[in-house]
Amino acid sequence: MSNELLLVVLATMMPISELRGAIPLGASLGIDLTVLIPLVFIINCLIFFPIYFGLNLFYEKIFSKWEITHRIFGRIRRKGSKYIEKYEILGLAVFVGIPLPVTGVWSGTVLAWMLGLDWKKSFISISLGVVLATTIVSLFTLGFLNGLGII
Repeated sequence: MSNELLLVVLATMMPISELRGAIPLGASLGIDLTVLIPLVFIINCLIFFPIYFGLNLFYEKIFSKWEITHRIFGRIRRKGSKYIEKYEILGLAVFVGIPLPVTGVWSGTVLAWMLGLDWKKSFISISLGVVLATTIVSLFTLGFLNGLGII
């Protein structure tokens, strides 16, 4: 794997940047968009599984003992539960799909886990959110790069 692709994969897996940082990064590194966008989409969707099931395995034994975990989870719950309460599982897709800080797959998965949502429905909803976020970020990135005359 090239160094550029490795950077994009790492950016996609990071809780702050996710695809919102990985797509512009990959495009700026000159990675072919027909490779970049599907790669980022797939990785961003698949990160759901280690987060959701990792929380099932480790929350009580490890994460629940850390004050920072309580603060982060509380912030996610405050920010995202209104979407779930109002729109249910579709709200989770919107929460993940709107490319704002603290609204990606990491937060959406934590939110689904905290609210006890079914993992299968949550994965489908989060994947739909990733489709929305990928589309928005890709269009923004392409428009920005086109405006600069890079593509």
